[in-house]
Amino acid sequence: MAAVVMPIHSYTWVFVFTLLFAFLDGYSIGANDVANSFATSVGSRSLTLKQAVCIAFFTEFGGAIALGATTTKTVKDGIIKTYLFDDRPDLLMTGFMCALIASSTWVMTATYLGLPLSTTHSIIGALIGVGISAYGRGAVNWGWQGKGVAQIATSWILAPCLAGILAAIIYTITLFAVLKRRNSLRAGIWAVPFYFTITIFIVSFYVVSRNGRSSFTIDASSIGGGLEVSGNIGLAFGIIGAITGTVLIFSVGFLVPFFIRRLEKEESLKWYHVFCIHCLPEQPHDPKIDLYLKRAFTPQLLNDADKTELGMPVEDDEESKEEQEEREEREWRRCRNPVVRFLGHVKWLLLRTLYIDVATVQHENRGAVRAHEVAILYDNKTEYLYSLLQVVTASFASFSHGSNDVANALGPLAGVFQIWDSGTFTTNASVPYWMLANAGLAIDVGLALYGYNIMRNLGNNITYHSPSRGFSMELGAALSVITASFLALPVSTTQCIVGATVAVGLCNCNWRAINWGMVAIAGFGWVLTLPVAGIAAGLLYALLTRGPSFTLPPGMEVG
Repeated sequence: MAAVVMPIHSYTWVFVFTLLFAFLDGYSIGANDVANSFATSVGSRSLTLKQAVCIAFFTEFGGAIALGATTTKTVKDGIIKTYLFDDRPDLLMTGFMCALIASSTWVMTATYLGLPLSTTHSIIGALIGVGISAYGRGAVNWGWQGKGVAQIATSWILAPCLAGILAAIIYTITLFAVLKRRNSLRAGIWAVPFYFTITIFIVSFYVVSRNGRSSFTIDASSIGGGLEVSGNIGLAFGIIGAITGTVLIFSVGFLVPFFIRRLEKEESLKWYHVFCIHCLPEQPHDPKIDLYLKRAFTPQLLNDADKTELGMPVEDDEESKEEQEEREEREWRRCRNPVVRFLGHVKWLLLRTLYIDVATVQHENRGAVRAHEVAILYDNKTEYLYSLLQVVTASFASFSHGSNDVANALGPLAGVFQIWDSGTFTTNASVPYWMLANAGLAIDVGLALYGYNIMRNLGNNITYHSPSRGFSMELGAALSVITASFLALPVSTTQCIVGATVAVGLCNCNWRAINWGMVAIAGFGWVLTLPVAGIAAGLLYALLTRGPSFTLPPGMEVG
């Protein structure tokens, strides 16, 4: 049957509702998926929550705008057969709207409960529910071929195992090549160029080959199929080589001498001195560098003498929670200007989450405390070297997420907009810049306002985090996502980072180093995602399309 062309700008209310819930979906992606990606960096104290939000604002939004796909598949991986809707594009619009409502609601509910999950699997589950509700089980691709439901179920085991193996290999190499060496600091300083070069090569290769606008691609048509390379290979590897070579020269020529002077000679240097390290005269000795690093990476080991020397309040001097609340209330009442009080209240509501010490909250969990007791600690100066690497890894992972995954999340919205604007539907829909900007902004807002809730349930809450461990986890997860995407293996970033975290924790050679209760909760969230999102979307679709009609009397066909 030929596809029916619907009058343009019909059912504007469906488009408006879809737009609103698309923003909520982006918000939930930031609060859950992106927060999960930054949980290791924040948990290892390489970044504060505020710093992570600032980085994500540029990387997620910039990745979506600069390199986001201008076209996207309206139905992720062809999970349902859209040709069944050819004669009723209005029902397809309704189905996409229901899918976004169900998906965003479930992800927000899971975020409130502290469950890390795959936001991509959530929208897929919702589309499955719509397909079954509309045309029965036959409307869904349940098999293995064509990236069906069987592949998604397999990813619940495949993704964490693949990431865990890669992360464990990276951390084991780091352990014996650097951390356990007699002079671990010197070994770590000279390992920095190697780690930086490898990391930048991996992330630049992924960004160049997998962003939404690259003509250079490497893909497998199916699992086990041969790799297909297309596009300007010379230009792609020229860009990758230029970026990697520049980083190698910078690492050897500037980072190594900076770290030698800062960590070995203990000179008082700021981060920006790295750019002028060769013309900078000898600086005064910094006698408190060990205490500064101890406060940064292992504050739980600080004693009262250390806190006094650092100017920190000791336990006897600290205000109780009740005293602090009373003092803040007195200060609040002193301000009689209602406008100032209102603006201050708004500022407090918007920014209070940015100052939460997520790493400390993670350490306070009872299961986490038991896991941290058996973790092996290493030299803080050596760990400091990996904090910068971890920031780079997290930043590029966020940038690639913005450039590659944001447009995929916009599929249902792009489909509704296409039908509303042109009256027809195709499996590939154009994505205008305002749509990419909307998604990028929603993700940033979600991370800033509610990302802490997922972060405090991951990171140190699963196993003890240090910069070297966090770097291994993030690089292992990134490598698994890259490898899987090239081989057409279905994996989730969320599942990869959890698997990598567990594997690195087990490198302590003690199963008690893992908070298995939190791991079970995360796995429970993965399994629930498809059925919960699917049932919610299917029921909502049935209610809207098969319920009583205001325009047709009972007994008449409604399509």
